[in-house]
Amino acid sequence: MAKAKQKKEKSFFPYIKWFWILFGSGVLFVILIFLLASWGAFGTMPTFERLENPETNLATEFISSDGETLGKLYLNDNRTPIAYQNLPENLVNALVATEDARYYDHSGIDARGTVRALAFLGTKGGASTISQQLAKQLFTGQAARGWQRYTQKIKEWVIATRLERNYTKEEIVAMYLNIYDFGYAADGIRSAARIYFGKEPSDLKIEESAVLVGMLKNSSLYNPIRREELVLNRRNTVLGQMAKYDYITQEEKDSLQKLKMDINFNPESHKEGLATYFRMYLQRFLKNWVDENPKLDGEKYNIYLDGLKVYTTVDSRMQKNAEDAVEAHMKNLQTEFFHQNTPDRNKTAPFLDLETSEIDIIMERAMKNSPRWKTMEREGISEKEIRNSFLEKTEMTVFDWNSNSYEKDTILTPMDSIRYYKTFLRTAMMSMEPQTGHVKAWVGGVDYKHFQYDNVIQGARQAGSTFKPFVYAAAIDQLRYSPCDSLPDNQYCIEPLKHGNIEAWCPKNSDGKYSGENLTLKSALANSVNTVTAQLIDKVGPGSVVAIAKNMGLTRDILEVPAIALGTPELNVYEMVGAYGTFANQGVYVKPVMVTRIEDKNGTVLFEYTPETKDVLSKDVAYATVNLMEGVTQYGSGGRLRHSFAKNQTVYKEIITGYPYELTNPIAGKTGTTQNQSDGWFMGMVPNLVTGVWVGGEDRAIHFNRLAYGQGASMALPIWAMYMKKNYENEELGVSKEAFEEPENLSINVDCTKVLQDLKDDLDTEDDLKDLGF
Repeated sequence: MAKAKQKKEKSFFPYIKWFWILFGSGVLFVILIFLLASWGAFGTMPTFERLENPETNLATEFISSDGETLGKLYLNDNRTPIAYQNLPENLVNALVATEDARYYDHSGIDARGTVRALAFLGTKGGASTISQQLAKQLFTGQAARGWQRYTQKIKEWVIATRLERNYTKEEIVAMYLNIYDFGYAADGIRSAARIYFGKEPSDLKIEESAVLVGMLKNSSLYNPIRREELVLNRRNTVLGQMAKYDYITQEEKDSLQKLKMDINFNPESHKEGLATYFRMYLQRFLKNWVDENPKLDGEKYNIYLDGLKVYTTVDSRMQKNAEDAVEAHMKNLQTEFFHQNTPDRNKTAPFLDLETSEIDIIMERAMKNSPRWKTMEREGISEKEIRNSFLEKTEMTVFDWNSNSYEKDTILTPMDSIRYYKTFLRTAMMSMEPQTGHVKAWVGGVDYKHFQYDNVIQGARQAGSTFKPFVYAAAIDQLRYSPCDSLPDNQYCIEPLKHGNIEAWCPKNSDGKYSGENLTLKSALANSVNTVTAQLIDKVGPGSVVAIAKNMGLTRDILEVPAIALGTPELNVYEMVGAYGTFANQGVYVKPVMVTRIEDKNGTVLFEYTPETKDVLSKDVAYATVNLMEGVTQYGSGGRLRHSFAKNQTVYKEIITGYPYELTNPIAGKTGTTQNQSDGWFMGMVPNLVTGVWVGGEDRAIHFNRLAYGQGASMALPIWAMYMKKNYENEELGVSKEAFEEPENLSINVDCTKVLQDLKDDLDTEDDLKDLGF
């Protein structure tokens, strides 16, 4: 019996021995495979340094002064990473429940899931952990095929275990969500939350988090914009997983699964969103900055890939108010412009007062300056072929105020489209805090996608009467005039050869009339009386006016001739706002500031701005000039800011539809209108905010045929008024309603109460109001 038992044990021993040999060999083989993978036998493996600092393309982010993202700058990856603590708990729970239920229990490889996947050949779910998915996203890329797929999987396992050693579970979750491409330029969870739901990740609801986690399976297939029903089912699957692992109750699951998907699609692109013109200015600013400020190793920062954070002065709320005001007014103004330029009213529309030959010259220049011409020219196409292409009809999408999203599809020749776009009025608006120079709002046009020329800083147009305050300031500064001093409203001529003029200069008032009365400077500026302004520049000389204007930030060439008193210099809104800020800031010029700080992706400060200031005027002179401009809004051409005429004066109904604004706080300002109503300006100030607005056509021959519509008070002032009304509705913005601060021991008399009261008492008829510019 004992011998039989011993013989039986001997017969089984070889099997046991070979089992352990095979088992051990298998284990050693697996170890060898992993070692070979780690040594790079199956392809390059990431170094320790790369594991510590994985490379991803990061978008540059523009941040407003109130902490909102204005937009981003990127080539392919619109990615802005966020820390784990900024992820909502429900998002992390949805991720773990759906993608890796035992995430917190393994070290990169889920053994149980792997065995299950091998046993059932993947039919009952895969075994890829969150760490492995991150490894694939970071280091191995898209799934390979054939034998390479197996070697890639091994590499992912190795990298996953290394990631688990180098990072915490929380960091891995954040990295994975930050790197995933959710489609529609939604690179990473922050972009995805903003683009698909219009909010930051921390504000995502459970059902919204479930949508985004569901997209992780395949963001192209499970995309809510393209396949709503499929994504809804996938979202409900995620909610089911959350209930299965007790992250939510069954009751919550049932309730949430009944909800519709509330997608709030907000595509992020360089041509759409808030502050588009300002963001393009920032792009140019950054390109110049990186050229002058290389990295420590001498390389240039890449503004599209290096994840810079640019902190700006613009307030997102005020920017929105500005864009809303521009949109509301320009849409209405354009309607009237179209009305005046129908074929039966203007055969040369949109041009006025031009011969056909002159229009041909303008169109020829526009054609040769177009991107289409320049692109074809670079490609070596002959001029004849290029010209012919401009006469061929083609399908295109054009701007249209009356269509959804302000676009419509049409068929036009490229030449016709050039003329079509010339029918649209352009605008520019900038708003600045005069004490700091911080620019709070910047609108360079009506629609960046279709009108990419930034009229705030790229354009320059004649300033009209908005230049007159510089003349008055020079007179107050050098001759010690006060707002209450008076000069006669008579024809006034400046002799030839005086102040550099070749011929005698005898400017007329806008209505061609002279009252013959003595007018206070306050009244003369309020009503843009040209004869009085001519007398002032004759007394102080054009050189003195130019010197003051230059010290207030106007950098363009200004001829030192008397005619500049009426606004012949071509200036832009950017410099005009900075200059007017000197008046509001008690004579101290502060150069406009748009960027306060730049940081790299790690938060290291690379740039901090230093204010540029200059003492230009004394406090008394600055205050007296502001006092003069207050008259413009009290009883001059800016008076419609305060008064209503619609109730009993129908003659003005057509130009004040939607008025009055009825602003009651102290406001200083100046309207401006150039020859033939080609340009309309309004510069408006309260103690802590200076805002400039310009409106006009692309060419000076594109303008209204009547002063009622073509003056600055009709074209530009309404934008300022609507913007300020919206600002005042939000008390958090802190826009001042107080009076301008009067200097102590003011040496210039500004109390013209009796004179002004006498004038106001006379203004009780429609004709009087019309004479004042209403």
